[in-house]
Formats: sequence, structure tokens, C-alpha cells
Amino acid sequence: MPESAGNDAPLGIFGGTFDPVHFGHLRLAGEAIAQLGLSGVRWIPAGQPRHREPPRVAAVDRLQMVRLALAGDPRFSVDAAEVESGEASYTVPTLERLRAEFGPRRSLVLLLGADAYAGLPTWHRWRELFSLAHIAVTLRPGHALAGLPSALAAEQGHRLLSTPSMLLQTPAGGIITFAMTPLDVSATQIRTALAAAGRTARTARVSHLLPQAVIDYIDDRHLYQNTTTPACSNDGS
Repeated sequence: MPESAGNDAPLGIFGGTFDPVHFGHLRLAGEAIAQLGLSGVRWIPAGQPRHREPPRVAAVDRLQMVRLALAGDPRFSVDAAEVESGEASYTVPTLERLRAEFGPRRSLVLLLGADAYAGLPTWHRWRELFSLAHIAVTLRPGHALAGLPSALAAEQGHRLLSTPSMLLQTPAGGIITFAMTPLDVSATQIRTALAAAGRTARTARVSHLLPQAVIDYIDDRHLYQNTTTPACSNDGS
């Protein structure tokens, strides 16, 4: 199992609203494992995120959709703690909990998209992230981290890691980038398509964007069929 006590390989941590979970999320997690040498990825759906627009559907539904999307893939596990707590979701307390679970030596790697990473200085207790985990930022091929807030650029200046093997040298504190194969999919795009009238029309519009088990759950629960809301980026608070 990727999270067993005897496994010392870095473990990826992937938080977000997942509203809904889609193939872009799955690709990011899978390519992070392949490129960074992760033992696996623990997915953590946010319960009540305080750093972005409210999710379109209830936390319990977003959690169940993630479980359906990951079912049968041994590389992935689901952490329901933020949803089950009923409290505001913040990344630092979550990482503190995981650090207590895995101990001081296990390398933990927080996975972020480039936009979420650029907004890091607005996060709750953001500087404490570096004492709890490494940060891995996904970029489009050929792109680099640029135009960052000065406080973040200063941190990056002495934390940037050149190779994935360096994730094993310390349990936390580094910043590393990895290129993700582009995939034209977003939560807003999906929610807009799902607002279409008629099950057949909805399925045809989103069948290439998210797993069939998730589509079936959305249809059974009549989710996303009224109005749409602004996109919610992966993690953030």
C-alpha cells in the first residue's frame, strides 16, 4: 500500500473542492506520481473552504464523487477528515494532522496548480506550510514560475529543488515543479454542460471530461442541473 508505515517514498497530498472531480485532477495526480517518484497520492476534499467561492454541491456529494473516481486505483487514497469535521477547511491544520500521522521523517508533497501556488501568500498561516511539506507545482510544458508575489518569490529563491530525488533528503521545505500534459477541462466547463436539459444531452457533453461512475452519481442525485457558479481552483486556504 502506498501509505504503509514501511514505505519511505514521498507521499503526495492533493486537496481541493473537486466540484466535481474530473480527468484533469486525475491526470495531475497520476503525472505527479510518475514524475516525482511519489508512493501515491492522498486526496482530501475540502469540507467548508474559506478561500474561494462556495462549492456548488454539498461536501458529502463531492467526497463520494472522489471515492467513485478513484475506486480500484491502488495509487490513490481518500481522506474524509475535512468533510467529516464540519469545520472550515485550512491546509496548515490538515498538514499538521498528517504530519502527526506519518511522523517527522516521511516526505509529504503538497500538489498545487500554478494559479493556486501564485496565491499562496493569501493563505492562512502560509509560511508554516514549508515546515510541514514540500510543495510541487504543476506547469504547462515549456512554462516556468514567473510573476510571483515578492514574498513568495523570496521563499522560492532558496527552496527550489532541481530534481525529484531531493524530495527524499528532507521531509518538508522544498519547492519543485513538474510539467503536466495539457488537458482542456475545468470545473466551470463541466458544470455548464451539466446544466443542459435531459440526461442524454448531459452525458454526451461530459463523457470525455469525467469518469462514468461520477456522471452516473451526478445524474442519480440531480446535481449541477440548475445554475452554475464560478470555477473553484484546487485547494487554496
